[in-house]
Amino acid sequence: MAPSIDVRAVHKRYRGTVAVDGLSFSVRPGEVTGFIGPNGAGKSTTMRLILGLDAPDSGEALVNGVRYASLRTPLLEVGALLDAEAVHPARRGRDHLLWLAHSNGIPRKRVDEVLDQVGLASAARRRAGGFSLGMRQRLGIAGALLGDPPVLMFDEPVNGLDPDGIVWIRGLLRELAAQGRAVLVSSHLMGELEDTADHLIVVGRGRLVADTSVAELLAKASKDRVEVTTPQRAEVMTVLANAGATVTVSGSDAVTVEGLSGDRVAPLLTEAGLTFSELRRHRATLEEAYMELTRGSVEFTAVESATAEGDVR
Repeated sequence: MAPSIDVRAVHKRYRGTVAVDGLSFSVRPGEVTGFIGPNGAGKSTTMRLILGLDAPDSGEALVNGVRYASLRTPLLEVGALLDAEAVHPARRGRDHLLWLAHSNGIPRKRVDEVLDQVGLASAARRRAGGFSLGMRQRLGIAGALLGDPPVLMFDEPVNGLDPDGIVWIRGLLRELAAQGRAVLVSSHLMGELEDTADHLIVVGRGRLVADTSVAELLAKASKDRVEVTTPQRAEVMTVLANAGATVTVSGSDAVTVEGLSGDRVAPLLTEAGLTFSELRRHRATLEEAYMELTRGSVEFTAVESATAEGDVR
């Protein structure tokens, strides 16, 4: 059976609060699937349900077609990093992994292989209490890789990593997916997922908001917007707004135009005697697309202290 994660109509409530509300999605092999949503959206709860750490009130969460609790040697089926702090501070890094390996019948030599893979070979005999957050993250990733599983789950894997570590984990995730594994990654760093993920599961208030490829989401969020660089920003905004466009300030000498194609923008500005040095199609970032999708699903929001420059119609 191909490696997979399947969440089917899962509901979970804690003390009257709905954490997951009829959520359904699948994670398929050969892809890095990003799992994103605002704080309180139900991401961590969903990952706990997949790993059998909590039980759903209804619905089911399956790994490779079965419930996690029914796996006899779970580390050989699914590797997970949910909490980098989940290691006893007095235990040496290598001993922590040896204990995990023994519990699932994994050979001792595999421990040294994963320690080397995550860059902790030289610190293997140090106690985890003396590890930095980045080192604990690497130890958690080593534990996830220990059984060479076909399914992997990571919750905020770049947390605490330095720039070199971020580049490393990005490459590791892509490599794992290229090997045909199913990889689920929860992260708040949209820039990292934009460079790493193939597919996205977006949740808000426990419900599915979007199940889409990164490419499709960015194309939709980009719409038919055009970016104009000009030394005459105010005049350009007025001309284009009068032509029916929505024009937004995007820089000291740049505006973003929605509602008019580039083929119409250029003649309008030329006819008005306005200069511009660049005219290009706007490409949305994953952060922009995410903010637009989840605008109505954020549990806690800050009130802006000052009014920014707004749109001109």
